[in-house]
Amino acid sequence: MNKKCPWCESEKTQVYLWLKDEFLTKEDFQIHECHNCGLLFTEPRPSKDRINEYYKSEEYYSHLENTKGFIPKLYERVKSINLKTKCKMATDGLKAGAVLDIGCGVADFIRQMEKMGWQACGAEPSEDAKNIARKRVKAQIIAPDELPTLDDLSFDLVTMWHVLEHVDNLKWELKQLERLVKSGGRLVLALPNFKSFDAEYYKQFWAAYDVPRHLNHFCKSSLCNIFKDSNFKLTKTEKLIWDAYYIAYMSEKYQNHSQPLIRGVFRGLQSNCKARKSGEWSSLVYVFEKK
Repeated sequence: MNKKCPWCESEKTQVYLWLKDEFLTKEDFQIHECHNCGLLFTEPRPSKDRINEYYKSEEYYSHLENTKGFIPKLYERVKSINLKTKCKMATDGLKAGAVLDIGCGVADFIRQMEKMGWQACGAEPSEDAKNIARKRVKAQIIAPDELPTLDDLSFDLVTMWHVLEHVDNLKWELKQLERLVKSGGRLVLALPNFKSFDAEYYKQFWAAYDVPRHLNHFCKSSLCNIFKDSNFKLTKTEKLIWDAYYIAYMSEKYQNHSQPLIRGVFRGLQSNCKARKSGEWSSLVYVFEKK
């Protein structure tokens, strides 16, 4: 029986890939492809009371700080460089105003935005990450299900850095985004791109599939299909070049290859070189303007 697409509800779907949760549990999952809207989606989708179990690992770097070891330290160094790039992408041409960062983690992005004079708010599901974030920034940090408590049209900028792939109810999320962003405001989404070279090279071992934490998997055309009837207009796409190296490194680890860092750097470089011609970077940043 075909699985119903969680976005368009079409049953014109088929299995795109069989794979495991290589990061943590080794459980089996599938990724299904919708032939109507192009979305890839994970099956089975963990229940709300189980999903947090799949994030409980000391190696889940996005929720950690003060990590020890060479790779975590390297990750933190690259993250600090990437942070400046993200802030520049998100705020280019904007005056300082109100920003909401959904999936803010330990508030690295929010802390930088506050330094730049922005009034910030964050949404984060992890209790541990929220507790750390609240000690680091002035911003209000709420749970994602509290988004409806925020005032309509209250943000000049809303960002989701590698977050929409984790969202179970895309329709509810899009409704909130349309409600919260001011007319003329901006929405910035960063997402893995399953049409990148590294995705095609690593196939079921591509770390950015990250099932079942990633429930949705996007390329540019499928994301545009989701937003085509919204009040958002895609104005430009950007790239996050460092993501290719990290994803390739993790993909090499999943295959138990020797020297995964060296091999990952090589494959990440190869992916970035090919993307210069194709435009299919490992991670893409989509900049939308609210009509």
